[in-house]
Order: sequence, then structure tokens, then C-alpha cells
Amino acid sequence: MRSDVLELLREAGGYISGEKMAVRLGITRAAVWKKIAALREAGYDISSAPRSGYVLRAVPDRLLEPEITQGLETAHIGRRIICYDAVDSTNLVLKELAREGAADGTVVVADTQGTGRGRMERAFFSPPGKGIWVSILLRPTFLPQDAPKCTLMAAVAVARAMEKFGLRAGIKWPNDIMHEGRKLVGILTEMSAEMDRVNYVVIGIGINVNIAAEDFPEELRPIATSLMQMKGAPLPRVAFLQELLRALDTLYAEVQRAGFAPVLAAWKEYAVTLGQTVRVIAPAGEEFEGVAADIDAEGALLIDTPAGQRRVLAGDVSIRPSKQ
Repeated sequence: MRSDVLELLREAGGYISGEKMAVRLGITRAAVWKKIAALREAGYDISSAPRSGYVLRAVPDRLLEPEITQGLETAHIGRRIICYDAVDSTNLVLKELAREGAADGTVVVADTQGTGRGRMERAFFSPPGKGIWVSILLRPTFLPQDAPKCTLMAAVAVARAMEKFGLRAGIKWPNDIMHEGRKLVGILTEMSAEMDRVNYVVIGIGINVNIAAEDFPEELRPIATSLMQMKGAPLPRVAFLQELLRALDTLYAEVQRAGFAPVLAAWKEYAVTLGQTVRVIAPAGEEFEGVAADIDAEGALLIDTPAGQRRVLAGDVSIRPSKQ
């Protein structure tokens, strides 16, 4: 919803007449009024006064393209941002755009999702107006075997965005952002590739921003929380999304230039899994326990078990309660 009238209101910094806007834009004053009405409908607080014109008083904390791009100044991520009130899944929308040729760095964000999914095909609770449900398209130069590490890169980007708001993240392998054992953020990375090249990577990120405890379905309350509950006050969603996109933009440029080693090192700084006794349910259904010792250069979790070290690239990993 890019608006030339909104840009003039921002530029003016005070009152600007409808006549002046009409001349600047080459449209009628009636057309200016219609655009003002549409902005008000979207939640912008615009006052008007006879002989003075219009003034922008406040902007809504809604995930709208003009607000997200205002001052964003990223090199790649967010060069095109597409916003929806509601979609089935931001990943599904962006994968279709990717197949149609959407550019590297394209972002799709929605106020709510109907069929959002996380890892292991788990449903993701996506209430309107309270979270950030966003997908980012990458067309990287690295090889397909490196693409799964984009999940770790996204987790580090979220953690760095949280730090801008005074919040310390904990990452449970590979990409769940946790606080006191409950989940704040889910990340799902999907890829289209050939043997020797990546066609595209879509990173879907769902962030529980301003969800109160009572807003969660009863079955999620013991295992999910939000940034608002963590901080004790609501957070501005637009500002948080901007920090996330900036952090991801910086990391993506670094990866393209120098590989994933710096990302893996940063991931370890936030890890809550390493050093813990964990239980693993492998994709084939095998279950075992051990101590999470490290991650390797591929992002796999290395687990020390009585039978020797195991390497886990995929599976469900849960941290076991410590024995008193």
C-alpha cells in the first residue's frame, strides 16, 4: 500500500494543503481526499484544518509496506515487501512468487495466517494483530548442501533483533527461540534446488510478539509465550520487523561473502541446547538420549551417548529436565 500522499505528508513534517499535494502529484483535490480517506481507513491519524490542509499525527502499528520500508535501508532483504491482512501461509504465497521469478530479498508478511506450519508439520498459532508472520525469499550463490544452515542464520537474526529491545534470546537446536522453556518463535526453511545450484530458499518466521497468556489456546499455554510476556510490555511490531530484516540482511551478506562459519559461531552464543541432556526422535522414529556436545560445520547437532557420538541433521530434540 505505497502512497504518494503519505510520502508528501511525511515530507511536510506539518500541515500541507490539499491543493499543494494535488499540484505536486498531478491529480485533482478530490483524488487527494480519496487517498487521505484510504489512509485514515488503514489507521493513519491525519488531521485537517481549513486553510492549513492536512497533517500526519500518528501512524498505526500495522504491518504495512510504507511503515516497514520507512528508514529500513537494507541492501537486499526487503527490497520488495508485500503485505496481506490474511493468507493461508506466507511460505506458500512466497514460494508461488518465487516460481514466478520474484527477486532475491522479496518479503511477504501477513497480519494473520490460516494454515501456517512449523517444523514436523506442526500447526502454528497466528492470531491477527499480535504477531509477525513473515517469509523471506533468498536466491543465494552457495550450494544446496549449505541451504539448511539458513535456518540457523534466521535464528541468529531473530536473537539479534530481540537484543535491540533489551531481550536475551535462547536458541534450542536448530531454530526454536525460547524463554524459560517456552517457545517464542518458530522458523521453517524450505528450498527448491538442483544438484549443483539453489533455485530459491524461503525462510518462514513466526514471532509471538504481543500475545497475552490467555490468548493462547489452552493446550499451548504451557509451551508457548510471547515477547510481550517476556518484556512485561507490548512491543512495536513494525520496529521489531525492521530490526529483524536488518539483522538478516547483514548476516546474508556475510554468508554470501565468507560462508556460514560466523553464523555458526554466533548461533552457539545463544544456544540453550549445548551441554544439556537431550532426547532425540529421529525422522525414522528411532529415539535416543545423550548430551548435546556441539554443532559441526554443517549445523548438525553432535550428541554424546553411551554408545558413542551421534550426529543429528534432522529430528525432534527436547531438553530433558536436570536431575537433582
